Amino acid sequence: MADKKVKVKAKKKVTEPKGFVYIKCTFNNTLVTISTRSGNVVSWSTGGNVGYKGSRKSTPYAAQLAAEKAALDAVAAGMKEVEIYIKGAGAGRETAIRSVSSAGLRVSAIRDVTPLPHNGCRPRKKRRI
Repeated sequence: MADKKVKVKAKKKVTEPKGFVYIKCTFNNTLVTISTRSGNVVSWSTGGNVGYKGSRKSTPYAAQLAAEKAALDAVAAGMKEVEIYIKGAGAGRETAIRSVSSAGLRVSAIRDVTPLPHNGCRPRKKRRI
């Protein structure tokens, strides 16, 4: 029972050189997911995944490291060109986009898909400090 072997799957080479990058910037974290055009996830990373905890996850530097790590994994898998879909109003929006392009992926389009309410739900009560 002491000698358990852990199987590690080798990363497959992606046949599609084009894909999508989804960046979700919240006020507490930044999530970066890179997928193929058919929707299969190639790589992903977050501010916590690169080693930050607490309020440091929400910094632009953590977003830069997360985007860079995910992009380098995608380049290693054979991806060359991406479209970026960015969602949210966090601090790491711009730095995440810059680090994706500097990691070797050619950015063909950047689209902001942040959901905007058309006065839908009633807001929460005002916070008192």
